[in-house]
Amino acid sequence: MRFHHQFTVFLTALVLLTSLAWSQQEKKPVRIGIAGLSHSHVHGFLNNTPPVPPAQQKDDFVLVGIAESDRDMAKRYAERYGFDLALVYDDLGEMLDKTKPDGVLAFNSIFGHLEVVEACAPRGVHVMVEKPLAVNGEHASRMAELAREHKTLLLTNYETTWYPTNHRAFELAVTQGAFGPLRKIIVCDGHKGPKEIGVNAEFLEWLTDPVLNGGGAVIDFGCYGANLATWLMQNERPQSVSAVLQRFKPDVYPKVDDEATIVLAYPNTQVIIQASWNWPINRKDIEIYGAAGYVKAPNATDLVWRNSEREREQSAKLTPEGSLTFAPFNYFAAAIRGETTVAPGDLSSLENNLITVEILEAARESAKTGKSVTIK
Repeated sequence: MRFHHQFTVFLTALVLLTSLAWSQQEKKPVRIGIAGLSHSHVHGFLNNTPPVPPAQQKDDFVLVGIAESDRDMAKRYAERYGFDLALVYDDLGEMLDKTKPDGVLAFNSIFGHLEVVEACAPRGVHVMVEKPLAVNGEHASRMAELAREHKTLLLTNYETTWYPTNHRAFELAVTQGAFGPLRKIIVCDGHKGPKEIGVNAEFLEWLTDPVLNGGGAVIDFGCYGANLATWLMQNERPQSVSAVLQRFKPDVYPKVDDEATIVLAYPNTQVIIQASWNWPINRKDIEIYGAAGYVKAPNATDLVWRNSEREREQSAKLTPEGSLTFAPFNYFAAAIRGETTVAPGDLSSLENNLITVEILEAARESAKTGKSVTIK
């Protein structure tokens, strides 16, 4: 009897120790690698991320390696953010093989996203790219094929994904159906222009290249509207896409458009996407109109809405939980750990972003031909 008691105590202790070990293992930070440093959004990650080995038990993720062939740029960033240049590799494959990251963040050109997935997916490494997913449908399809074949995550990051106002607007307009059937969605995004706001030279070089970026404002800011519209329409593909692309500043942007308007036609809904490098102010706003009311999100924290049965417009100030800039990387880490599931309808999902790329490709074709492009 005493033996059974001792054995029970031993077994209980073993289970507790095993559970504790698993708990500690699960809390280990996700190992993150970076592919490229030329995209200025990389600052949002480097500003908040420790390199190995400090603070390994309290952080969601830790930087283990960087693939960047521009040593001068890497040196500048190392001095600014305090990481060791030993973390930097000229070749992406070498970085992956030597540092063994769980996931990679792509901060290179949009054209380079395919190369990142080609290197990562066969190695079982998850990827999050900066918006949009790819420069064209051919690249996007190949990336999706690789991710699905090797069962790896392929996410796309947009700043507006983390706006609490957008999620509250979705809840009102789509989940609750508070404004009746959706009739019109207007999305405006952009700023004075990348050169005008002073983006770094390495970023500007490929951002204004029709091959490396896939276009100008139509890609840089048109992708936000296409992503949000696809989300609100719950991954329904539009029936047709019409677009006008213009170049108001040919002396500044001789190779790509700086002004884009895209119209998406659905059976009972119209979407207007206005993407520009000519706005007098920075913009990332959305208006959603239903048959019985509307909701507007002019920024990340302010929301206004009105139901036709109410006499006055209502408003709310929303407070984001944590940093909006930091949110995507915590989300990526949680998805890698299996703590959150990326649903097909999510803003970051592969399914949404394949449709987003299809819309952008149709927009370029429409502008080129002067005709509306039918989506089959």
